Parts: sequence; structure tokens; C-alpha cells
Amino acid sequence: MSSSLEGKLLVSKPEFHDPNFDGTITLLLEHNEAGALGIILNRASDLSVDEPFPGWSGLAADPPVIFAGGPVERDGLIALGRSMVDGALPLGIHSVDLDEQPELLRGEGIEDVRIFAGYAGWGSGQLEGELATGAWWVTDAELDDVFFAEPRQLWPHVMRRSGGELEWFAHFPSDASLN
Repeated sequence: MSSSLEGKLLVSKPEFHDPNFDGTITLLLEHNEAGALGIILNRASDLSVDEPFPGWSGLAADPPVIFAGGPVERDGLIALGRSMVDGALPLGIHSVDLDEQPELLRGEGIEDVRIFAGYAGWGSGQLEGELATGAWWVTDAELDDVFFAEPRQLWPHVMRRSGGELEWFAHFPSDASLN
């Protein structure tokens, strides 16, 4: 492995025909010789945070719903938080324990929480193989990407911000055959 992409965004290319990743923006939380782990940032569900976690919607970033973090272990949850003090994860993100009381977290400085069901995972060398075949664009991530209020607009937002070839695809239709 040449260098870690931890903290970078993987942007699915339109010609990458995997329904698990069509039109996705994935933040890599880990990337090393053993593999990679990421969270899809732009797949909001219809499930309100308050349904499984009463009292959490006040701390949940807009929209206050559970996000589909990826195709692996969809029954498992990963909660990420933002505060004025950097956390241990890329971009200064905090790992949030959903067994805590939301008001205690707010007292500790956590301002926003986003909850993901599942994650995206790659075994050793698997992501590198996908990158070699051109399945992904890699671009810089920003903390606000994790808590972006309009998940359907994150893909074009990241594309415009990234410039170059990626900017050309900011308005790419979800189904080019209808164009």
C-alpha cells in the first residue's frame, strides 16, 4: 500500500455500476494494510433518530434521521459527533456512544451527531484494486461533509468544490440514459 487515504472522500464514478455505491460519497475512517472502513455520507433514510433513540433528535444533525452508512453489518450502528475540540477520528470527528445521555454529550461539547447503520468495508488490497480500475475519484473531505444538511446535494457540492474533472460531473444525472 502506497499511502493511506484515511480522512479522504471516495466519490463513486457514474460508470461504477454497484448499486451499493451508485451516487455515493464515502468518508474513509480507516485505511491501512489490513483494508479500509468508510461511511457513506449521503444516504439518508426515512427513519427518524427519535424512533430507535428517543431524545436524540435535538442533538442529531439535520436531517435528524438514521443514515445508511454502507452495505456491511447494516444492523450495527456508528455514531459520529462534532465539537469545538478535535476528536480522535479523521477530520477531528468524535466517536459517540449511543448509550450516553444526549444532554451529557452536549455538556461535553458535542454539538451535532450523525448516526449510520452499517458501513463500507474493503479487505486488504481490495480498495486499491477498485482504485486501479478507476471505480472511484478521491478528493479531500471537510468536517461539514459528515453533517451536511442536504444529503442529496452532497455529491454535486463535493464535485463543484473539488474542481477539475470532478466539477464537470456536478450536475451528472442519476440515469444518463434518460438525458
